[in-house]
Amino acid sequence: MVEDANKRSGQCHCGAVRFDVELSDGFNTIRRCTCSYCRMRGAVAVSAEVGGIRLLRGADVLTSYRFNTGSAEHFFCSKCGIYTHHQRRSNQNQYGVNVACLDAVSPFDFSEVPVLDGVNHPNDRGGVARRIGTLRFIPSS
Repeated sequence: MVEDANKRSGQCHCGAVRFDVELSDGFNTIRRCTCSYCRMRGAVAVSAEVGGIRLLRGADVLTSYRFNTGSAEHFFCSKCGIYTHHQRRSNQNQYGVNVACLDAVSPFDFSEVPVLDGVNHPNDRGGVARRIGTLRFIPSS
């Protein structure tokens, strides 16, 4: 796949799952979430529209997990356990994609990552997602 701001390729840790993705708005949608699952998982995600992820291999090894309302579906490799993407609860027409799975991208490439309130989810309280903080990475010199 030709790399540009929106078109990326990626895979899980062991390479059993490989995919191409078209991001909704490059890395402008980068975020972390404070819901119990995202907090424990610790991933940084960016957005892609449903249909924007094309599995090149590994559909048969992807496993999914749902909790609470069951609206969000989180996908991970059943061989290495790495979370690759999830269908969002807040917008069922979007996926969150783990930036650490994208080729040549690391969560540490971003000096600041917005943190959204997943504990008080907008679908539970009505309204839009609320930014409650910023995760910062300051490299040592």
